[in-house]
Amino acid sequence: MRWVSGNDQGFGGDLRFGETGPGAGLRGADKICSAIAEKSMPGAGAKGWRAFLSATSDGRCGGGRIDAIDRVGNGPWYDRLGRLVATNREALRSVRPAGADTAISDDLPDENGAPNRCATGKCLDNHDTLTGFVEPERSLTLRDTCQDWTSAAPESGGPIVGHSWASQAIPSWLQAHRNQGCAPGGTLVEELPSEPTVGSGGGYGGIYCFALVP
Repeated sequence: MRWVSGNDQGFGGDLRFGETGPGAGLRGADKICSAIAEKSMPGAGAKGWRAFLSATSDGRCGGGRIDAIDRVGNGPWYDRLGRLVATNREALRSVRPAGADTAISDDLPDENGAPNRCATGKCLDNHDTLTGFVEPERSLTLRDTCQDWTSAAPESGGPIVGHSWASQAIPSWLQAHRNQGCAPGGTLVEELPSEPTVGSGGGYGGIYCFALVP
């Protein structure tokens, strides 16, 4: 995310990436995923990528809420090194992806297959991952999604994030808590969210990316 944005602080909650109009946040986030995939493995950007993000509107005329789980295809999905993440959507709905390779189930890796948290010692920790995900029976608001991923204004929302690694206290990769704001930046250590940024509890606004084909 820092490479694509050209900023060590990342994009914040504005993921439009040059897109305009209704649904620009989701379309821009998908483009970000494609760019990251292409950098990691030349040719992979053409697979068709979707960011695991919910939004109050899918951007289509008359379209309504879209849930992250419904954007990413039907599976199976693998990480950069070919390790299984999940076989289908039902597996993805678990607190940690059910049936995932044991090497990654508790620490979903980055685009190069590397963990987001080291096992021992003091190191960078990028675990807060933007999702905007809430269960279907709960309402989803623009504040949950930084105005459907179009705003980096500090006070424009409190985005819902998942934990790429399984914190003992809050293990969910889908919906761990909300951060304090939508501004770029964060703190690459595990701590309670304190600043109005997308990664104030440990991250810089990373997103999960899924290919529509294995």
